[in-house]
Amino acid sequence: MIENTTEVVELRTVPVQQRSNQRMQNLLDAAAGIIATEGIDAVTTTSVAYKSGSSVGVIYRYFPNIDSLLRALAHRNLQRYLARVEEGSDKSPSEPWSSWDLTLDSFVEMCRSEPSFRQLGFGDIINDRFLDNDVSNNTVVAKAFAGMVSETHSIPVTDHMFFHIESAVWMGDSLMKRAFRSDPLGDERFVEEARRVIGDYLRTNVPIPS
Repeated sequence: MIENTTEVVELRTVPVQQRSNQRMQNLLDAAAGIIATEGIDAVTTTSVAYKSGSSVGVIYRYFPNIDSLLRALAHRNLQRYLARVEEGSDKSPSEPWSSWDLTLDSFVEMCRSEPSFRQLGFGDIINDRFLDNDVSNNTVVAKAFAGMVSETHSIPVTDHMFFHIESAVWMGDSLMKRAFRSDPLGDERFVEEARRVIGDYLRTNVPIPS
């Protein structure tokens, strides 16, 4: 799992009390709602303050700029997605890569139901290194997936494993962007093609014990 958002995003003030954390989450919720209905360009300090029932001063208490706020939202999107993936993996059968279907289904459901996820995702539309200045967003996701596979099956993360998991993430990213390009519910043809192609690819190239 990735680090806590407050540890990887530049903040003016790190919330330590529940009330402060909830205030920051309300700001992120407001930004997510604006993105879902009006687009990323509509996210400003004024619009977020208005929608959250807060003030511009409160926004600047936590975030030095809008980019920092959007980065925190992208990290939250990733954390929520990985939490779903981890929960699905715990419930999946023991057959190798049986969790892949639930991993894909979690992504599709996030696109359909999580405000801002379809538009912002992990920040790719802004910068393909939005989550980490040193590596691509897909590499961050692949590292998280590799860690989950390693922990679940008690196997090491080798260069071979990581290469193929990262390749699968890049394939999935491309197909999911196409699936949701013009359909808010996702074009099922591309969703199912991702399920088939990437599932076969992972089972062939990353054998894991039952």
